Amino acid sequence: MNTHDIHKLIPILKKQVQGLDVPWLENMVHQDRLNRDPFKVLISCILSLRTQDKTTGEASERLFKLATDVKSMSLLPVKKIEKAIYPVGFYRVKAERIKELCITLIKEYNSRVPDEIDELLKLKGVGRKTANLVITLGYNKPGICVDTHVHRITNRWGYVKTTTPEKTEFALREKLPKRYWLEINGLLVAFGQGICRPVSPMCSSCDIEKFCSKVGVVTHR
Repeated sequence: MNTHDIHKLIPILKKQVQGLDVPWLENMVHQDRLNRDPFKVLISCILSLRTQDKTTGEASERLFKLATDVKSMSLLPVKKIEKAIYPVGFYRVKAERIKELCITLIKEYNSRVPDEIDELLKLKGVGRKTANLVITLGYNKPGICVDTHVHRITNRWGYVKTTTPEKTEFALREKLPKRYWLEINGLLVAFGQGICRPVSPMCSSCDIEKFCSKVGVVTHR
């Protein structure tokens, strides 16, 4: 698959994912594009690790009812954060991390979430996926968030040939036209959950099958 194919594929992909479940975080941001909140994106990303999307959304909403900014959240007792975010995965660890993160942002960043990936990566518990989501969804700046879906599908297409999500990110930064950077994660998460599944993808229902090399696909429907 080449860049010419990508230009044909993306519009078809956008139509295909209409009606599929879009990640909760994408929905949250898109509902209020004019008031993007990098802090809420950051906190929701932390909650989402090893947690189902529905649970992440519900926990985030409960927590943001208690505090909506760095300062107010830094004042919440850890136990209160724990209660609000339960049952997200590792909720006790995440509650401690959120509290610590808020204190760090106050002391070192004047209560502002950094808008550069290198600075975000200095924050405890923030990896490249989270950093890119904060950049793209929180600040609407160019970045490529690569989760398991983006890594799996772009390799399955034959568009990149990489072994880890981090290597996929850098490969896509070199190859994927910049106009698609902000939307590729949301599109492929919905597509990966609904159609291009890890095991036995639904190729018979896929509108972009003709572009796909089916790398690593053993069985499909």
